[in-house]
Amino acid sequence: MVASVSDIVSRRPDGPEEPLSRQDLDRDPVRQLRKWLEGALAAGSREPNAMVLATSDRGGVPSARVVLLRGLDERGLTWYTNRESLKGRDLAANPRAAVVFHWELQQRQVRVAGDVSIVPEAEAAAYFAERPRKSQLSAWASPQGRALAERAELEAATERIDRRFPDVVPLPPFWGGYRLTPSMFEFWQGRRNRMHDRFSYVREEAGWQVERLAP
Repeated sequence: MVASVSDIVSRRPDGPEEPLSRQDLDRDPVRQLRKWLEGALAAGSREPNAMVLATSDRGGVPSARVVLLRGLDERGLTWYTNRESLKGRDLAANPRAAVVFHWELQQRQVRVAGDVSIVPEAEAAAYFAERPRKSQLSAWASPQGRALAERAELEAATERIDRRFPDVVPLPPFWGGYRLTPSMFEFWQGRRNRMHDRFSYVREEAGWQVERLAP
């Protein structure tokens, strides 16, 4: 039997509980995020590095989409995209963003927010060189987010780029990386009856301030 919309929106699934205490948390939120990413992969998540990226334009109009985390270290969280896309235009006008990871199997969520900067071109070029050739070609061919008359237009553009670069495909001048430098992390562990465990890390001069939040 197919579930109705009312059935779907009224769902309150209760899975096995996995408490989260302050003692469970790493003092470094980047290490804690890496630990949960590895846990999501071990639990069978197909794309544990998928994250919702929220941006806004100069006027504060928000937009959100799923992108893939491609770098995580002490500098922050990195992803790559066409800079002429909506998210690229948003970040040019308002270089702040927030991301959300959600791992359903473990009832976990992580929020991160902060300032965004452009990844140096040499670093972006090194990453681009590691991508599959077809992904490189599509990066050149796709006017990301723009209207197309039909799919054949995109396929023809990809074929032209393939002929243009028969060997090495260089980094497109309009494509590159962004790095979010976190000022806030929030780790959320689902519990029964909405009594979730929730902790925030806020960056201060002396380091990260950790607090338990009400669910």
